[in-house]
Amino acid sequence: MDFFTQDIQFFPGVGPKRAELLKKELNIRTAEDLLRHYPYKYVDRSRFYMISEISENMPFIQLKGKILRFEKVGEGRSQRLIAIFTDGRQSIELVWFKGLKFVTERYKTNIEYVVFGKPTLFNGKYNIVHPDIEILSQLPTVEQMGLQPFYNTSEKMKTHFLNSKAIQKIIYSLLFELQKGIPETLPAYVLNRYGLLHLTDALINIHFPKNSHLLNRARQRLKFEELFYIQLDIVKQTAWRNQRFKGFVFKHVGNYFNTFYRDYLPFELTNAQKKVIREIRADVASGKQMNRLLQGDVGSGKTLVALFAMLMAVDNGFQACMMAPTEILAAQHFESLKELLGNIGLRIALLTGSTRPKERAEIHEKLLNGELNILLGTHALIEETVQFKNLGLVVIDEQHRFGVAQRARLWSKNVQPPHILVMTATPIPRTLAMTIYGDLTVSVIDELPPGRKPIQTFHFYDNKRQALYKFMVKQIELGRQIYVVYPLIQESETMDLKNLEEGYEHLSEIFPQYKISMVHGKMKSAEKEAEMQKFVTGKTQIMVATTVIEVGVNVPNASVMIIENAERFGLAQLHQLRGRVGRGADQSYCILLTGYKLSNLTRKRIETMVNTNDGFQIAETDLQLRGPGDLDGTQQSGLPFELKIANLAQDGKMLEIARKTAIDIIEDDPQLQKNENIILSEQLKKMKTSSLNWSVIS
Repeated sequence: MDFFTQDIQFFPGVGPKRAELLKKELNIRTAEDLLRHYPYKYVDRSRFYMISEISENMPFIQLKGKILRFEKVGEGRSQRLIAIFTDGRQSIELVWFKGLKFVTERYKTNIEYVVFGKPTLFNGKYNIVHPDIEILSQLPTVEQMGLQPFYNTSEKMKTHFLNSKAIQKIIYSLLFELQKGIPETLPAYVLNRYGLLHLTDALINIHFPKNSHLLNRARQRLKFEELFYIQLDIVKQTAWRNQRFKGFVFKHVGNYFNTFYRDYLPFELTNAQKKVIREIRADVASGKQMNRLLQGDVGSGKTLVALFAMLMAVDNGFQACMMAPTEILAAQHFESLKELLGNIGLRIALLTGSTRPKERAEIHEKLLNGELNILLGTHALIEETVQFKNLGLVVIDEQHRFGVAQRARLWSKNVQPPHILVMTATPIPRTLAMTIYGDLTVSVIDELPPGRKPIQTFHFYDNKRQALYKFMVKQIELGRQIYVVYPLIQESETMDLKNLEEGYEHLSEIFPQYKISMVHGKMKSAEKEAEMQKFVTGKTQIMVATTVIEVGVNVPNASVMIIENAERFGLAQLHQLRGRVGRGADQSYCILLTGYKLSNLTRKRIETMVNTNDGFQIAETDLQLRGPGDLDGTQQSGLPFELKIANLAQDGKMLEIARKTAIDIIEDDPQLQKNENIILSEQLKKMKTSSLNWSVIS
């Protein structure tokens, strides 16, 4: 058994009880888990201060001197212990409110101690409450002390005396094992190329760095290793997939594609759309299976690009399908494609959970005999009974709303996997795309169709409602329609939010002259569809809704989006909601309504929304503010692996270097069989970042 895999209970200062606590609270089981439980901050212990230098804004201070005497103050439970401590020139009080007997038995007068703690000002004098005290002669020299690490713990651990200091002591005891040297996890040629520390040195200096230079070198080594192995795993699996799964070859751009482009295209494609279509064309003609992620802001024209891809499939004798997360969105795509294709001669159909049995049977039959060219639908497409004659292309819209297993089932709809195009209107920062979707080739549509005016976004506090109501009347009188979005459906006792039902009643009273639709996630599909249709056809002027309209409603005449309690929404979700307007030629507006009390984080989100319409800039800000755990703004879904030291918001450049290194290695040695790469193969086997093969199911 190597040192890294040893059970922590056998290390000094741990034992069975503490080991159990570390397992439950921090998932620390082995020596490696413990050594990779990195400090979250450091305090410089290499400098001693004089008492005369103390100021209240110092987070910590370290003094050297002697205890002159102890004094007990107060009676009973309010009793406290004071030690008068001197550095030889001045004195300061050290104060304890508990453990008084322990302190007086352990610490003596006229012995040289090092005192460490936070200074506080009380009655015009500084003191240090519950300081750390150690005998000076038993400490390392000042030069050896360096930076003191602080570790994350839980409340339960602290009640069992397993705090940061205790973890520090346990890890310190492992240093003797570390100094014997532990097996390296990166090849020598990678270490040399980037001048990285060896693993032994990196782990010693991440926990007990002598200075900030060594700490930074340790961080760089450990961050690189973490990001590199994630990328190596992705790149290796992608290479395996490309070798194993050959793609259907779409040899030519044919009659349907050319006719649609020449005679049916409603407006000129943007340069970004043309570029992505060329990228897709190169993929499907290459003989390799396409696995492409198409990112594009709301309204950028992703669906039109997907249609051109589907026409490539049909021109080459294949069928295509497009899966959307909701019936509303699937139906909208169906109507949109029908209108675009006109009488071009293609046969398309819609399949959802609401499709009647007779119609469903007809669709199944036509799919199987090849009469149907394009099928649009929801999760219904992945049912066993849905069988294609020759499925060549799968398009998945808003792909993050489908589970991994659901997407994977579309692969089995032909003898070999069809080409895959996944689309998202949630802009994904480059570092996240490289990490979570690193196995997909990424295309970006980064410009809006001509004639679209940027949406104007304003932040209103609750006291501006009267002005807002006047603005709404003015917009409706101009013939526009308005969305009003609420975060809740029914009143919550714990949160003071404007709920949707009350909002609907209130707006009905304020605007008796207008008709109002209401839509939320708990309505039956038929009810929801009926209310949506009223708004789409202009029979209602105001749509009161929850975030169910975040994806899928396309009403060019709707020019105002009002978001109640905007402070309750994430940046990505606010941006998605704003994207429901601005789809026509008229000037559109987004109004963010909030209360007065806003945290700094919330204020930054609101300011970002007001200042920019750029989805990618918003996504980058979101990543920095909130971290990578929440991609679509609706749930803290987390990454498919745990990052212990790297930070995707800050380490983008290192991630690019790690990925390029991984690509170079796999291109040279796809199976990692060369002697110098055996270490990489062994590490990948040990890695348990995910039990799923991400590159095969995206």
